Amino acid sequence: MTYLNEAAMGTQTLAMVNTPPSLPKYSQSIPFLRRPPLLTGEFAGDVGFDPLNLAKNREQLVYMREAEVKHARLAMLAAAGWPTSELFDKPLAADFNLAPALDSTDRVPSLLNGGMDSISPLWWGFCLGLTAAIDLQGIQRSRYSDVEITQNDDENYYLPGDYGFDPLKFYPSDKEGQMRMQLAEIKHGRLSMIAVTGFAAQEAVSKVGVVDETPVFFEPIHLGLS
Repeated sequence: MTYLNEAAMGTQTLAMVNTPPSLPKYSQSIPFLRRPPLLTGEFAGDVGFDPLNLAKNREQLVYMREAEVKHARLAMLAAAGWPTSELFDKPLAADFNLAPALDSTDRVPSLLNGGMDSISPLWWGFCLGLTAAIDLQGIQRSRYSDVEITQNDDENYYLPGDYGFDPLKFYPSDKEGQMRMQLAEIKHGRLSMIAVTGFAAQEAVSKVGVVDETPVFFEPIHLGLS
């Protein structure tokens, strides 16, 4: 009997150790709404935000996460490239004896600003070809991987947006460091998506480039305040 009791206690203890922590009942982002059942905190930056319940199943969740990561990375490039082009387009164009891509009010070409036709079709073709290749790889990896496999299966687990691209070996080897890096990326990406939307709206409404309108953020402090 003693051995049976000890075995039962050991089994109970093991079950307690292996039981995952209970998930919050309500969303962290919108505390008065219930947490969507698919948002379990598996992905970095998950605060239970899906008020329209767009992710109906795990396959959709993985697909949408893949799309979010792609848009986040593109937005980070755009958020840096937009003001950089307004700062250096005209000087570089003058150095190479080319017509500047900026308009008369120093605004970059965009859907709302116009001027998209001033960019070389060869450049558009290169950009479209490159993004299509990356997108097709992501679709293949996300759609044809077993999305039901979770982080418990490290060997076969697919992390949305992970293309194995880390030539400088910045990605940590430990789980805590990896989650911290993923969280930093998605936070910067979400902020960049808001920033680029703001750039486009601001220039469309004010008819002035963002660098000219807010020079304090993009030029040396003594020039931006003058």
